[in-house]
Parts: sequence; C-alpha cells; structure tokens
Amino acid sequence: MDKNTVWGLVLMAAIFFGFMYCNKPSQEQIQQQQQTAATTPTQQDPALSGADLLEPAQISHLRQAVAALGSDSVYTDQALNLRLTTAGIEGTVTVNNQPVNLAALTDTASTLDPAVRRQAVATVENLINRSAKYGPFAAALAGENTPVVLENDLVKITINSRGAMVAQAQMKQHSSTRNGDPEPVSLFKGPNDGYGFIFTTNDQRLDTRDLNFKIIEQNDSSVLLQLPIATGATWGIRYTLSPDNYLLHTEIVQQGMALALPASTASLDFQWHQTMARNEKGRTFEERNSGIHYKYVGDSPDDLTATSDESETLNNRVKWVAFKNQYFSSIIIANNYFATAEVSHAQIKEGDFVKDLNLKASLPYNLNDGTAASFDFYFGPNEYERLCDISDYIHSDEDLDLGRLVPLGWSLFRWINTLIIIPVFNFLASSGMNMGLVILLLTLFIKLIIFPFTYKSLKGQARMRLLRPEIDEINKKYPGQENMQKRQQETMALYSRAGASPFSGCLPMLLQMPVLVAMFSFLPSAIALRGQSFLWAADLSAPDFIVELPFSIPFYGNGVALFCLMMTVVNVIYMRINMQNQPGGEGMPGMKWMMYLMPVMFLFFFNDYASGLSYYYFLSLLITIVQTWAFRRFMNHDKVRAELLQNLKNPKKPSGFLARLQEAQRQAEAAQRAAAKRKK
Repeated sequence: MDKNTVWGLVLMAAIFFGFMYCNKPSQEQIQQQQQTAATTPTQQDPALSGADLLEPAQISHLRQAVAALGSDSVYTDQALNLRLTTAGIEGTVTVNNQPVNLAALTDTASTLDPAVRRQAVATVENLINRSAKYGPFAAALAGENTPVVLENDLVKITINSRGAMVAQAQMKQHSSTRNGDPEPVSLFKGPNDGYGFIFTTNDQRLDTRDLNFKIIEQNDSSVLLQLPIATGATWGIRYTLSPDNYLLHTEIVQQGMALALPASTASLDFQWHQTMARNEKGRTFEERNSGIHYKYVGDSPDDLTATSDESETLNNRVKWVAFKNQYFSSIIIANNYFATAEVSHAQIKEGDFVKDLNLKASLPYNLNDGTAASFDFYFGPNEYERLCDISDYIHSDEDLDLGRLVPLGWSLFRWINTLIIIPVFNFLASSGMNMGLVILLLTLFIKLIIFPFTYKSLKGQARMRLLRPEIDEINKKYPGQENMQKRQQETMALYSRAGASPFSGCLPMLLQMPVLVAMFSFLPSAIALRGQSFLWAADLSAPDFIVELPFSIPFYGNGVALFCLMMTVVNVIYMRINMQNQPGGEGMPGMKWMMYLMPVMFLFFFNDYASGLSYYYFLSLLITIVQTWAFRRFMNHDKVRAELLQNLKNPKKPSGFLARLQEAQRQAEAAQRAAAKRKK
C-alpha cells in the first residue's frame, strides 16, 4: 500500500466521523424522542409474529397434553393453570409472578411485552414437549409434591411424592457435633441429594425424579406411592420402615407394564447422588473415613480410595453399595444384585461438605413380575454389632459383611478389636459410666492382659543395665572406631555368658504393638465416644483444643490439643527412662536424639486426632512408667547381679540366635582382616 492510498483512507475516515458528529441529535431532540416513545402505544414487532406466538398446531398439541396430564380436564402446576372448554382451551401462564392470559400468546395484536411473551410461550412448549416425551407417563408430570413421614424411635424418614424418593433421613438419637449444633444428623440435606429409576424406551429415557406419584396406601410405618399411567398399567414403590432398626425395605410393585414399555425392556437403571455433609468437629478423620464401599456377590467388600478423587466400573454382580461417612452410612442392599454399577466420588476440601458421591447401577427387570425388584436401604450409624446383624435381620442368603464399614485395621488388628477390645468396651459402656472412665478401665484391662510381656521386657532391660560395669570395661579395652566390631563381638559374648539378651526387652514390646495399633483403629471409629465429654474435652471423638492460635503452624495447625500435649510429655519421660535402661545409652548422642525426636513427631501427628485416642496413649504410657518404677523399686538388684556374675563364671551355651550372630560377626571380622592384607 503506497503513501497516497494511506492518506486517502485517512481523509475518508475523517469525513465520515465529521459528518456523524455534525448530524447527531441535540440533548433537547433526544428528550423529545423519549417523551414521544413513552406516549405512543407499543406496536407489534413483525419479527415476533411467528417465533413468539403459539401456532394452531401447538394449541392442538397443548389440548392433547392437558387431556393426558390433567384431572377433570384441568392441568395446574407452579407456572400453568389450564382447562379444556367446549370452545377449546383457556387459562393463564405465570411469568415473574404475573399471570399471562393464554389468548395473548396467539393474538398478533397483543400489546404484551415481547420478552414476557417469549418466556410464556417457552413454558407452554416445555409442557408440550414433556407430554410427548413421557407418553403414557405424562399424567405424572402434574401435581404438587407431598411429603410423607415414616419414623420409629431411631430414625425419621421423609419421602417425597415427587420422585417417590427419600428426601431426608434424620437420626433421632444423634446430633451434629460440629460447632455445637444441636440439630439431628441428616443423611440427606440438600436439594441435589436423591435417587431415581430410569425407564429406557425405544427412543427415550424416562426419569422417575421428574414424576409425581400418588399416595395410595399409608400408615405409620409403610407407604405405597404409585404412578398414574394412561394405559391402565401401574408402577409404584412401597416403603416399609423397620420398627426397631434403621432399615427401610423397598419394593417396586407393578401391573400391566407391558402396555406402557417396550417388550424388549430387560433392565431398570438406578441413579443415586449425594453431597455428603460434615457432621463432626474434627475434619481430618471425617474426610479420611468418608467414601464409597461396595461388595460383589460372593466376594469380600472393597472401596474406592478415600483420599483422592476416584471412579470405578463394577462389571460383576454387586450386592450392596454404601455411601459411608465417619460415623454414619447410607447403604442400598439389593435383594438379588445389581447387574452392573459405576461409582465415583470427589473430595470437597472446604465448607460444609466432605465428598460428592455418585452411583449408576442397572437392575434386572421383568415387565410381567408383580414385584419387579426389592432392596433395603440402611440409613444409620456405623455401629459394628448392628451392621453385622443386618444379614440375619433381612434374611440374606450370604453374609453381607457390613461390619467392614467400621475401620478396625488389617486382619490381625481387626481380630484383636472384634474378639477382645469391642466386647470389653461394650461391656464397660453398658454400665452408663462416663466414657473417659470407660477408656481408663479398658486401658487397665489391656495392661493386665499384656503384663506378662511387660514383665519380661522390664526384666530383660534390668539385666542389660546391671551388666553396665562389664560393658564399660570392654569399651575401655577396645576404644576407637577401628575396634568397633571387636567391641560388639565381646559385648555379645558377655551377654551370652551372662544369660542376658539385648533382644529380651525388645521382643516383648513388639508383641504388645498389635494391641496399640488395634486401639489406634478402634477409638476413632467408636461411635459411642461421639459427643461424649470428659474433663476439658467436649467431644472424645474430636480434638480437645484448649487454645486457638492466631496463626497456623505447618503440619500442626492452629489449635493446641491438651491430651496430645500431655501424651507427648509423658512419651518424652518414657523415652528418657528407656535410654537410662540401655547400657551405654548416655554415650550415644545420635540414638538419644532420634529417640527424643519420635515424641515430637507424634505431637504433630496426633494434634488433630480424636482426643479419646490421645487420652488412651497418655494413660498407657503413664501406666508403663509406673510399672517400670515399681519394678525397679521392688526388684532385688543384688540378687539379679549375683545371678549374672554366677552365669559369667559358669557360662551357658549360647542360644541359637546369639550363636549365629556371633558367627556372623567373626566371619565379618575375618573378611575385614583379609581385605586389609590384600591392600598391603
């Protein structure tokens, strides 16, 4: 582009904008135009005469929809109030809380605001489309939702007629402990929580959540909700609440469905969504123990990884699926099985919710069966005994193994919990005493059971401590890093001759570890501790923060849990005593530093855990310290020392393990000498 062309374009643009500026209306002219528009009647926009008006064909479809959907030739919902007359159809459409006459939607001369008319026409078209989509089920689109309540002494269940689904399940004996909220725990809360059945026809998928069921039968514990179907068929859901449990038995009852659905229909889809609300004060364990669990027919339960977003397709026959929270679960148990299922959950890191959970499943379905399918819902607490009893309660053909919903650790630790810890805990709790005292008595019981191991460990430590003069002599005789192997060899020989073993104190302690780990799994899962106070702890299932810091410490948080702090102090004292019991322990600064680091790590690890767990470990360590002091106070040191010296005079044959260890040290020393010779 040359220079003349550029200047020409600039000149043309200048002339154009100058012309526009000179011919713009003045402020007086603008005001006069606005006044004229305000006093002039609104004229019909020709462009709206087709798209924003109801055509005669649409009016005909609307009459058919009202005839199919309405009762006594009348259809009403929140937006529509229509009725058939001898002349045709009349009524109103509500837009922005203002009724619009149906006649205004067909009159090209109407002065109705175009935007209002478009919205009203869209509302009518939506009704026509839904009527065409749902066919014989279309009559169930009309009507207002009517809630039905079934309850016993344990649970209150609200069922909506819209969708015939459970809208809320309230625990009558359990309240939310979050922020001291006294409201009952609700397993369904938000408008997005719910489930529905999907009918698949030749060209449509019909969702029962869109349909309004009629209440046919109702009493205090049972209700039958049924769809009005134009063909004369019936399809309904009967709910029956157990009088003394959290089980809601559910049956799909039907008749003549071959008249409403294609003969090829062989399955019924089920979709369930729940945004799991927080109920506990402590978020750490609630997040960790919330997720989806499931069980294949004839197999063991499994679950999705709770600490990450995950989804899985279950291609085998599924017996049950549970939406599990820390202390409560919503479970669906098929009488037969789900043919396939897809499960997924996503974490919600902040706010009032912890997980977003979804289930899509398929049920075997027969059009001609009177009871098309049946299953049981469980909306209740994760009580181990109650969950284990469900298999017998509903007369299941197989063990449902629902007790696995309570996290009690791996097989060995679970065995300890189920056979020892839980029975003793329940026995003590049945007395009605404070849960802090129950934990104290349970700790004493455990200490009594493992006392033989503790005694053997203390005795082994005492033998090691009383040999300290002989060990010091060995250290003086073989000083320096170059004599380290010789020192170790002589030390092991001393232990062997004296009848002491460096492992005699460690092995009994290791045998006690399964009990400690089992309690680590049990206490945070014990719903009996939920909401129970003890001393300054308002809730033994949550952290006992006594101070809220104005800042957050990495890996620690901004709260100071007193039981955790006390446990740490006692743990440091316990480590100090153990170091003193070890020969040469004071001369091992590296090991000493490592031993004292562990309690500090536990301080960070346990700070936001359940206070009942920190309280138990505090008691356990404190009792161990008392046992150690009592053993050392009442043990006859001179007698044990004399026994060791006598053994040194008449040495015993080394144990198999010590003999092998000494032989390994001799071989290592010989290899080291040979390597040194080769270097020379």
